[in-house]
Amino acid sequence: MRSALNELPEIPALVADGVITDPDSAKGRLLSASATLFKQKGFARTTVRDIAAEVGILSGSIFHHFPNKESILLAVMSEAIYLALARMRNAIEGEASIPKRFRALVRCELEAIHGFTGVGFTLLSSEWRYLSEESQKEVLKLRDEYEAFHRGVYAEAKEQGLIKVEPFFLRHFLRGALAETANWFHLDGDYSLDELVEQVSLTAALPS
Repeated sequence: MRSALNELPEIPALVADGVITDPDSAKGRLLSASATLFKQKGFARTTVRDIAAEVGILSGSIFHHFPNKESILLAVMSEAIYLALARMRNAIEGEASIPKRFRALVRCELEAIHGFTGVGFTLLSSEWRYLSEESQKEVLKLRDEYEAFHRGVYAEAKEQGLIKVEPFFLRHFLRGALAETANWFHLDGDYSLDELVEQVSLTAALPS
């Protein structure tokens, strides 16, 4: 079965560059199954045997791709950030309007939070503590790049007088608010994703 991730336009280039794993490969299917189980059961309660059963392979086969369970979690998180970064860059490429760029970034983050790009992105907060110190540093480096991307657009908005709050504070407020939508916003609910993006933009006092 072809992975839904392969429908995303960013995937082929990222796979070709060796940045992420081909979702349709054996390793890609293993990562996808692992991410889903980590989301459903938690990293600590998910066993290698659980992952193998989900993929339909022997437990020992997993170690042909990853040395241990933590390395799977690290790959899931890292690839989720690489994909999010690529989608954000594509979303604002050639767009001069700061409000439109802001809305594009908000939409990209909401799509990641609500599973458009797989469940790996949501694991960054819930399962972070299970990474070793070395692995945390690796993910933090990518996360810093992701956060700097957001703050760069916010800084341009402030320079143009479109917002008054400092980019650092705005980003922290919005990151928490967007993450919280996982607990109350539903794609099949009363509001569409586009409407949610617009409400977030109004909250930031950005013009249309």
